[in-house]
Amino acid sequence: MFERILYPTDFSDVAKKALQYVKQLKDAGGREIVVLHVIDQSNLDLLSSYSTIQDYLNIEREIEERAAQEIQFIVNDLKHLGFTVRSRIERGLPFREVLRVADEERPSVIVLGSHGKSNLEEIFLGSVSEKVVRKAGYPIMVVKR
Repeated sequence: MFERILYPTDFSDVAKKALQYVKQLKDAGGREIVVLHVIDQSNLDLLSSYSTIQDYLNIEREIEERAAQEIQFIVNDLKHLGFTVRSRIERGLPFREVLRVADEERPSVIVLGSHGKSNLEEIFLGSVSEKVVRKAGYPIMVVKR
């Protein structure tokens, strides 16, 4: 039923909780998981206005390396459980990238956490999960805190 799963993560606690649900989908036919992390371009743009070019490049590289390490840990964990796993690190606005990747990957279900790392941003702009729920053309499982 849920052969291909798209699991967007920002590595927050609620995203880690969502990962536990992803693992349970093995019993519902889950075979392939696409683990997605989006580096928020708006945060990088803000950073660039307050940093030297070298500082910006160093921070950008550190963010990418950290994301790659975190995602690899998740990939290894899921492979150990018998899933076929691919990872993607994209850059842009998180909800738009989740929707774009979903259209490319055509998942059976998208599993994501209800809130990310920045609750203050969600108060003013609406959460990534809310926008994905409203605009995605795929079944979605939203995991609450």
